[in-house]
Amino acid sequence: MSHPSPPTDLEIYRFDLWGYVLVPNALGPAEVAACNAAIDALLPLQVGEWNGYVHGHQFGAKDGLNLQQIYEAGPAFENLIDHPAWIEKVKHFVGGEGTFDWKHGPLFIDENFVNLRGPGEAIGIHSGGQDSVKRTQFRYHNGKFMCGQVNVLLALTDIGPGDGATMVIPGSHKSNFPHPNFAQHTIGVGGSVDGIEEAVEVQMNAGDALVFVDALCHGSARRVTPGNRRIAVYRYGPSWGNFRHGYQPSPELLARLTPARRQIVQPQQLLERIPQKKKE
Repeated sequence: MSHPSPPTDLEIYRFDLWGYVLVPNALGPAEVAACNAAIDALLPLQVGEWNGYVHGHQFGAKDGLNLQQIYEAGPAFENLIDHPAWIEKVKHFVGGEGTFDWKHGPLFIDENFVNLRGPGEAIGIHSGGQDSVKRTQFRYHNGKFMCGQVNVLLALTDIGPGDGATMVIPGSHKSNFPHPNFAQHTIGVGGSVDGIEEAVEVQMNAGDALVFVDALCHGSARRVTPGNRRIAVYRYGPSWGNFRHGYQPSPELLARLTPARRQIVQPQQLLERIPQKKKE
C-alpha cells in the first residue's frame, strides 16, 4: 500500500477557490475491478431490499439505485475507509486538529454508498453556500480548514460525454445567493444540472476521485449513453457527527476492521449500562 498523500499547495488552493480537487488514478485497475466484482455480487437488489448489511435505497425516483452501507460489502470497500490516496487530504479539509473534534479521532463516515445510474437518470442541483447548512458548511478560520462534510466520489466506470458526469459550480460553496435557475433544476423535481450557466462537468476515468466540500453546489448531467454509471461516495465529517440515515455498522464489520478504520466508522464506543437497584 502506498503512503498517505497529504494535499499539495495547489490542491489546497483549488479546494479553497473551487470547493473541490480531482485526484487522478486514486484507485488502481485491480482495486476498481475488485469494487465492481463486489457490486456484481450484490445485484440484483431493489429499493428497500437488503443483501446482508447492504441496503437498496433511492433519493428520488429518477436518480438511480444506491447501495447504502457499501463498506459492509467486503474488503474492496473496507479498503476505501482510510485509503492513502485521499485520507490525509480529507483530514486536512475537515480539520479540527487540536480541538474536541479530535478527541475520538478526527473523522467519521456518516454515509457511504454506491450509486448505479442508467440512461435517462440524473440527480438535480443541490447544496450551495447560500444555504449555510452547519452539517455541510465550508469554513476556514485561524489558518485551518474546518469543513462539516467532505465527500470522496469515486468513479468505478469511465465517465465521459453523455455518461451522466457529476457537475459542479466552482466557487459556489462560498456563494451568498442561489443560482437563478436553481429551482428549475433542483433535486426535488427530477432535474439535472444540464444547461445551467457556470456549471461544469467533471469527467473522470475509472479510479479517479473527486474530493469536494458538500456545500459546493452540485448534481449531475443526465445519462444518455447505454449501460450504468457506477460511482462510490464516502462522506467524511468530524468525529462527533451522527449517521445521516438510520444505519449502523454491523458487529461483523467492526470486528474485522483495523483499529484505525474502526475509529472512523465508530469514533465513540457505546457505554454498556446495566441498571442497578437503588441501595436502601
